[in-house]
Amino acid sequence: MAESRYNIHSQQEHLQSKYMGTGHADTTKHEWVTNQHRDTYTSMIGHEGLMDYVSIAENESRERTRFNLLQRMISPCGPPVKKADAE
Repeated sequence: MAESRYNIHSQQEHLQSKYMGTGHADTTKHEWVTNQHRDTYTSMIGHEGLMDYVSIAENESRERTRFNLLQRMISPCGPPVKKADAE
């Protein structure tokens, strides 16, 4: 039983080191939401049907839509919120 628990834990650590979007114990809410937005934009760019849908909805060409989505990926949720230090 303990061996399978260790195996699952090591697999989870491997996935967290390999894929940034899986998060870890120290992931902040801002990092998590930023990863979700970037994953969504990447999916839209990667799937032809979604690109067509977004292009039609925004009344833009596919390449303009692709450019806009790439620009949104730079900082999709704005700068991280700075927490006040507890003194």
